[in-house]
Amino acid sequence: MGRSGPLGEGTVAAMSGLDPNPSAAASDDPLLGALDRLEPAARAYLDLLQRCLTREAFLDQEWWDADLSEWPGGRDQVLAVLRDRDWRIVRRGDPEARAEGRDWPPGAETMIGTARLDNVARCCVTALLDDVPGDLIETGVWRGGTTILMRAALQALGDTDRTVWVADSFEGLPVPDARYPADDGLDWSHVQVLKVDAEAVRTNFARYGLLDDRVQLLEGWFADTLPDAPIESLAVLRLDGDLYGSTMDALVALEPKVSPGGFVIVDDYGGWEPCRAAVQDYRAAHGIEVPIHTVDWTGVWWRKPF
Repeated sequence: MGRSGPLGEGTVAAMSGLDPNPSAAASDDPLLGALDRLEPAARAYLDLLQRCLTREAFLDQEWWDADLSEWPGGRDQVLAVLRDRDWRIVRRGDPEARAEGRDWPPGAETMIGTARLDNVARCCVTALLDDVPGDLIETGVWRGGTTILMRAALQALGDTDRTVWVADSFEGLPVPDARYPADDGLDWSHVQVLKVDAEAVRTNFARYGLLDDRVQLLEGWFADTLPDAPIESLAVLRLDGDLYGSTMDALVALEPKVSPGGFVIVDDYGGWEPCRAAVQDYRAAHGIEVPIHTVDWTGVWWRKPF
C-alpha cells in the first residue's frame, strides 16, 4: 500500500533485512538505466505523469490540517476556538514523506512515492522493449495511480495489444481470513481512506486521457476474482495487498502466468511482515531462487528467468 502503516520505521528495517537507505538500494538497481532506452519525448511524458500522480509537481499548493496534539493549552481547546471562528491551522505537504511514500496524500492518485513509481516505469518499459509477452496488472490499486502509469507506458511505447488489469475489492482491505493466521489482529477493513470505489478509479484514468478498453477492472476480493480472471500471460505483476492472505491469493493465481523475462513487484515486503512472510513462503514452496532486488524501504522486485 505504500505507507508506514502500524509499524514503526525501526521495526520495518529490523524485520525486513532491507537497506533502509533508498539511494543505496537504487545505486545497485540493474534496471537503473531502463528509461534511457526511451525516446526523449516518451521519457519526459512518463516523468511528468509520475510527478502529477504523486502530486509532487503541485506540493506547494497542498495543505494538510496541522497536528494539534501537543499544542499549548490542549487540542480540544484549540479546536473549539478554531470552530468558533471557522478557521483551520494547516501545514504544507512534506516533500520527503511524499517522495518516500510515507504519507496518505489527500488528492494524489498514488501513495507509493517516487522510487517505487520509478520502478514500475522501469519494469514496464523493460518488459515492453524486451518483447516479454503478456499483460500488466496490479492487485490492490487504491486510487489507481500505478495502473494509470502502466497504461501510460503502453501509450508511450505505442503498444496496442496489451491490457492493464486493475484488481481491487474497491471496498478497502478485507477482514483477515481465518485460513491465514499471519493476519490475526490486522483488521484494517474499517479504514475509510482505503475505500476507493471503482467509479472513482475510472475517473482518475479519464483525467489523464487513459481510460479505454485496454483498461479492465477486476472488482472483488482476490480469492474470488483472480483464479478465473481471463488473463493468459503477464509481463508485469505488481502486488499491493498488504496482508498475507491477499498477497498469497494473488501469487497463487497469477505468478504462474508471469512470462519468462517478466517482473514480479511487491509493494509491502519491507513494511508489512505478513506480506513478506507470504512472499517467502510462496517462493520456497515453488523453488523460486532468483534474487530479490530492493526498491526502497519497503518495495522489492524480481525477474523471472528467460
